[in-house]
Amino acid sequence: MILMKDIIREGNPTLREVAKEIQLPPTKEDIDILNKMQEFLENSQDPQISEKYGLRGGVGLAAPQINILKRMFAVRLEDDNGKKYQYSLINPKIISHSVEKSYLTTGEGCLSVDRTVPGYVLRHARITIKGYDIKGNEIKLRLKGLPAIVFQHELDHLNGIMFYDHIDTNNPFFVPEGAIPIER
Repeated sequence: MILMKDIIREGNPTLREVAKEIQLPPTKEDIDILNKMQEFLENSQDPQISEKYGLRGGVGLAAPQINILKRMFAVRLEDDNGKKYQYSLINPKIISHSVEKSYLTTGEGCLSVDRTVPGYVLRHARITIKGYDIKGNEIKLRLKGLPAIVFQHELDHLNGIMFYDHIDTNNPFFVPEGAIPIER
């Protein structure tokens, strides 16, 4: 079971490295890691389990965050319409995206960051992402709103990018014309 002590924090050099592609089909070890990451998200969203083990609630976890430099992440969330997104993706890539931007009005947080970082993180409003599931089957998803933001946040971790790298240091709450606010 993954606990908060297993999640590395900002300042750890692994978080700034580019993760390596995974050979397909994935190994049993890779599948086990992804299943444990998915289990962490499920546990972190359960009020009793998260309190018992001191877990911070999370909607996504990338392998580099548990000090594994492999291109895989797990997400578990619901959009505004109650649609569930529960995916464990291997070698994910954005294959297309909108020019239009969106951002969370509350700002973004991260399990690897133990502080509040004020400012808006501008991301693509819509993306199409392609990756592979734990069986090695190709998955292609068209995402918008909160799911698009979460997937982009996790994908950044695979490239050594932290969410606050996207915040404008001179004007952290700058919103470009036409950007879509996402309430959370």
